[in-house]
Amino acid sequence: MIVRTTAEISGTDREVRPENDNWVSKRIILGGDKVGFSFHETTIKAGTENFFHYANHVEAVWLVEGEGELVDLDNDKTYPLADGTMYLLNGHERHKVIAKTQLRMLCVFNPPVVGTEVHDENGVYPLVEVED
Repeated sequence: MIVRTTAEISGTDREVRPENDNWVSKRIILGGDKVGFSFHETTIKAGTENFFHYANHVEAVWLVEGEGELVDLDNDKTYPLADGTMYLLNGHERHKVIAKTQLRMLCVFNPPVVGTEVHDENGVYPLVEVED
């Protein structure tokens, strides 16, 4: 059994921020936990626009706090985001998240993120294999 709190993750290498400091990802479950997925709490700052493209991962996102917009850059569609909204990037869509207010999201990645990944210039995480 694994039990963790976001408080104990804060300030460790499981808390990741981009150079622009627009968001923070607290990586609660990682590939090294060997459960087949990773689980993150991501908070995005109000008033920011953030570009992502998970070419190597499927991501499910459940918004639990805030309001904004999700822009599907591959299909030119915009979706409102509010508490209780879930979106699944099952087609590896390039997307933009616009935070009108602070957004707090619970995210699941498959294959799991191992924790060392950083977004490249296209918003993509590399596929990193879990080491034994």
